[in-house]
Amino acid sequence: MTTTTPPVTLDDVRDAAARLKGVAHRTPVLRSSTLDALAGAEIFLKCENFQRVGAFKFRGAYNAASRLTPEQLSRGIAAYSSGNHAQAVALAARELGTTAVIVMPEDAPPSKRAATAGYGAEIVTYDRYTGDRVAIAETLAAERGLALIPPYEHPHVMAGQGTAALELLEEVGELDALLTPVGGGGLMAGSATAAKSLYPGIRTLGVEPEAGDDTKRSLEAGRRISVPVPRTIADGQALHTPGELTFSVNRRLLDEVVLVTDDEIRDAMRFAFERLKIVVEPSGATPLAALINGRAGTLPRRVGVIISGGNIDAGRFGELCGSDAR
Repeated sequence: MTTTTPPVTLDDVRDAAARLKGVAHRTPVLRSSTLDALAGAEIFLKCENFQRVGAFKFRGAYNAASRLTPEQLSRGIAAYSSGNHAQAVALAARELGTTAVIVMPEDAPPSKRAATAGYGAEIVTYDRYTGDRVAIAETLAAERGLALIPPYEHPHVMAGQGTAALELLEEVGELDALLTPVGGGGLMAGSATAAKSLYPGIRTLGVEPEAGDDTKRSLEAGRRISVPVPRTIADGQALHTPGELTFSVNRRLLDEVVLVTDDEIRDAMRFAFERLKIVVEPSGATPLAALINGRAGTLPRRVGVIISGGNIDAGRFGELCGSDAR
């Protein structure tokens, strides 16, 4: 009988953690008695909105970029992203003394585009509803001789993302469940790898916006399912198909995916701001939305939650969360 080596292991996550030490922030874990009461459980929030570039994506981007050869670094890096991975690769490239070219959708949040450019990256735009960002980036990388670092379809990216869960478990100890947002699946793949390796009984739950339930449908079908490109305020989760590598991991390790509406995401962002005193972007707020609205069902006693990012400008935040937002 043959066995297939998984694309990411606990050793890979631990190796990424060593590589990120002193480069990435060890982000705080917050508690809230109000949230505990609403959720009916002890909730531990791993706040990646305090990570460099404002999101967990820096972990995976730097872990992958730092492994490039000097020759590859001399030519530069390419990536494609709606925003957070774009910023992460741009900053990682700057930290490593190289350049980055990022393929971004035309309707990416202006604050994310500005931050990506601010880190020194060149931006190439496309229409997310008609263009193929992967094909555009692959062509660009081939023409210019750039090393392509995708946002989730890469073992070193997944391993880097998993360091968020590893840190959470190191700080708070054994958890009964772990919730993370699910977009392309890299955060969940890396996090579930770390969590299930350390505590096999932990329950892993992913959260998607209702409009973009590709991972939920894929798990139910046992194969990758595509949906129309989602129109949701959770721009970081506006994907139509799970990644091939990430799904190969999540199919084994992800126990359930629950869905939240855009209105529930808005309420969760408002709750985080008013009660937790933190700013969370829509995609990062989806696990909170699931907790507050009971979407995750009856929870076990100790639950970890990864707040994936906080990249949203003041104007957009007011538009989504102000008194007249609906």
